[in-house]
Amino acid sequence: MASNALQAISPIDGRYASKTKALIPFFSEEALIKYRVQVEVEYFIALVELPLPQLSDFDTSKFEALRKLYTDFSTEDAQKIKDTEKVTNHDVKAVEYYLREKITKNEELANISEFIHFACTSEDINNLSHALMLRGGLDNVLLPQMREVTEAIVALAHQHAEQPMLSRTHGQTASPTTLGKEM
Repeated sequence: MASNALQAISPIDGRYASKTKALIPFFSEEALIKYRVQVEVEYFIALVELPLPQLSDFDTSKFEALRKLYTDFSTEDAQKIKDTEKVTNHDVKAVEYYLREKITKNEELANISEFIHFACTSEDINNLSHALMLRGGLDNVLLPQMREVTEAIVALAHQHAEQPMLSRTHGQTASPTTLGKEM
């Protein structure tokens, strides 16, 4: 966030930041980086499950260790990728280097590092990452809030169902009715 609300890129970054805090895990740059890591890991797992001949002897019990690369992802991990991006000048390439570094530290996984980002373009990773961001924000923030609003409206409608009101027809007043009949 900008040090001053007047320096924010949008009012969401400034004056509305407290209202959009629940969206940070889904729409922040850190979230985008984490989703890129997730897509790369799950893509590799899909290659193993094809099975790709070069990966046919890969021990599938290692899948959980690979998934920990995104389930245990931290702000420090995101910063490390951002630091690499300053050198590569490429966001997805920085994620690829990060994953290869993590994998080569594990002797059992080191020989498969060449299959990270295998046959992918940056757009392959980005479009899936953006879709996951939207799905996460929708499922975890927006839809639950929309359900709360809908439930509140339904409760008000039932509470005031007997409330008399003037009905209208063609923009003109008509015979009396009730709120309950009109809902």
